Amino acid sequence: MNKILIVEDDLKIAALLQTYMMKYDLKAWIADDFNQISDFFDRVQPDLVLMDINLPKFDGYYWCRKIRERSLCPIIFLSARDGEFDQVMALENGGDDYITKPFSYQVVIAKVRAQLRRAFGDFACNDREPEYRANGLIFYPLRLTICKEDHKAELTKNETKLLELIWRSAPAVATRDVLLEEIWDDSTFVDDNTLSVTVARLRKKLDLIGAAGAIRSIRGSGYRWMYQGEGS
Repeated sequence: MNKILIVEDDLKIAALLQTYMMKYDLKAWIADDFNQISDFFDRVQPDLVLMDINLPKFDGYYWCRKIRERSLCPIIFLSARDGEFDQVMALENGGDDYITKPFSYQVVIAKVRAQLRRAFGDFACNDREPEYRANGLIFYPLRLTICKEDHKAELTKNETKLLELIWRSAPAVATRDVLLEEIWDDSTFVDDNTLSVTVARLRKKLDLIGAAGAIRSIRGSGYRWMYQGEGS
């Protein structure tokens, strides 16, 4: 299920957008602190952002630029401004599309689904290297590396698979059965202790680059990605 972040200070519009997203099997979050949009983005890790322009303190252009520092996910602007200049500004600041208020919610859904197809579906460009980001932590699965500021850890192939599965599962738990099946070809002949040892090695590397506590054990189930940055 694709994840949508709604950055809209009109709570009625935001709630209606969220309702429509859910009808079309899209999971939507509404930003509730317009001073911390980047932090909210890092927690949710959305596949697409719906961004209003007129926001408290900083406008949508500013937050679009901040998101572009960490992600290439599609960003669709929503605004009552219907001038050509505003639409140009939206695209110049990193936006992918622009919808003028008042709008048809069906049109919004159609544009959201079109952007998701381009980014992740049949029309996606698969040459772009995948990466995961959270509060200064950057994970490059193809390079088998994870970095935080000037610190970098080299991962084994299985550690990389493990980290990606746990990170992608968040906020849900990545169960031990799924991890064993996905990482090792035939989990029937893999000692359960092998997973525990691999997790321990991965945790040690995360500790060394300043990401202690990023992976939490969930008793009787598996592991959950918990990293929120300093002070988490």
